Amino acid sequence: MTEPVPAIFSPIVTPARNSWPIRFVALLASAASLWVLILATRLTPSPDGLGTHTQLGLPPCAFYQNFGIPCPTCGMTTSFAWFVRGNLAASFYVQPMGTVLAALNVLVFWAGLYEALVGRALHRLILLLPGQYYVLTLAGGGIVAWFWKIFIHTRGIDGWRI
Repeated sequence: MTEPVPAIFSPIVTPARNSWPIRFVALLASAASLWVLILATRLTPSPDGLGTHTQLGLPPCAFYQNFGIPCPTCGMTTSFAWFVRGNLAASFYVQPMGTVLAALNVLVFWAGLYEALVGRALHRLILLLPGQYYVLTLAGGGIVAWFWKIFIHTRGIDGWRI
């Protein structure tokens, strides 16, 4: 039977640092996320719950115009605009998936900034669960959010008024 090695004799394990190209990519991801959040602050949330994206020069939703119901992404820009103003209730009500994606955007900003500055890999934590869990969760959440958007729109209770 072997004796356990006392902690004083254990080697010091230092976590591996990311290479400079990986740190640069993390910084780019952080900057892109920050840009989206800053852009959302420049938009005025539509009180109708959709159409905020037209302030960016984009055309109205063709799906909505053709079928009379919101598309799966209708309300996302409005949700982001409410999110960055700190009105999470309005953000979630208008488009629940928009709130989730805005929160993930904030997470990517901070995680990317941490990885770029410190050099330790946070993205490896994502790899602890198989990819299909993330895909199924986001896809399922997106479908439920779309049905919610259709429900509130067809009832005439879409949007958030101050």
